[in-house]
Amino acid sequence: MLKGFPLFFIAILVSLLTGCGGGTSMFRENPEHSGVANSSAPRELDKLVWKYSAPSKVYSSPIVSDGTVYVGCKDGSVYALDLYDGHLKWSFATKDNVEASVAVQGDTLYIGSWDGYLYAVDIDSHELKWKFRTAGLIYSAPVIEGGVVYFGSKDKHVYAVDADTGAEIWRFNAKAVVYTSPAVSNGMVFVGTLNGYVRAINKKSGQEQWNYAINKAVYSSPSVHGEHVYIGADDKRLHAINIDTGQLKWKKKTAGKLFSSPAVLDNKVYVGSTDNYIYAYDEEKSGRVWEYQSQGSVYSSPVIASDTVYIGSTDGYLYALYAENGKRRWRYNVNSKIYSTPAIADGMVIISAVNGEVFAIK
Repeated sequence: MLKGFPLFFIAILVSLLTGCGGGTSMFRENPEHSGVANSSAPRELDKLVWKYSAPSKVYSSPIVSDGTVYVGCKDGSVYALDLYDGHLKWSFATKDNVEASVAVQGDTLYIGSWDGYLYAVDIDSHELKWKFRTAGLIYSAPVIEGGVVYFGSKDKHVYAVDADTGAEIWRFNAKAVVYTSPAVSNGMVFVGTLNGYVRAINKKSGQEQWNYAINKAVYSSPSVHGEHVYIGADDKRLHAINIDTGQLKWKKKTAGKLFSSPAVLDNKVYVGSTDNYIYAYDEEKSGRVWEYQSQGSVYSSPVIASDTVYIGSTDGYLYALYAENGKRRWRYNVNSKIYSTPAIADGMVIISAVNGEVFAIK
């Protein structure tokens, strides 16, 4: 337990990146964590395409790459499922819970585990290429940019590791536990920490460029768009911070803590809150554009595709909302709490539920 919250709550930071080729797929779609999918998605709910039942609970968000869905499980394994029919292709076992989203680049799958290791696994042979040890549990979803893997650890460090060899390039002492997934943009790496700071780190040197004090724990992962980084926190606020100076542009208060990671598109910032609402804010003026009330706390992070916001709730529903006005297009009941973030691929929405079931819907 941490500050009265079960550890799995950090899994909401874990989300997805979808890809339909042999490129790079990672948390929140790209190194900037935009939360905007490249694939189309269903505007109208048609049917359940398939469902897969993992052997234990799932808080990890699915990642899609080259026709395969990857999802971590509490039993310590990552399961590779066929995107089109949901059958199990293969699996890889670590020695503890996998809650962080995995990442894929080319023929390599990157996995962060509670056993303290970051694993690089060959997708074709399913064999271990290398593993990198930290001194703490890994909740932070790995992000790949420029041949480097960036991630945080419970040992209070942020790491930059060579994606091919696993060799350490640098480590940064964040002075507190790092659950967030780093966002990489404009030559910097942005992270939040549990002692209430947002830190900007030079991606080449590993030296801090600036820090911004929130003074409440940060579980939400940052999203970079334009000149600002957007991030939520336990202070119940969404913060917009200048990426060059670390100065606050604006902050908006909700009635609940923000574990959800923001998505940004068309001058709107979308985020969920534990007050049961999903919000859209004007990126420039900070005003609230719309709000939508679910029937449970929202830890899931929004993903945007086909003019639609897709997001899960602990009320057991996956929601599809009009991005422009927040009205509901459809919802799908998975009969279990959702902490994960949906993935979008080939006109389908893929979502994992706490009870271990993974769904593909279109």
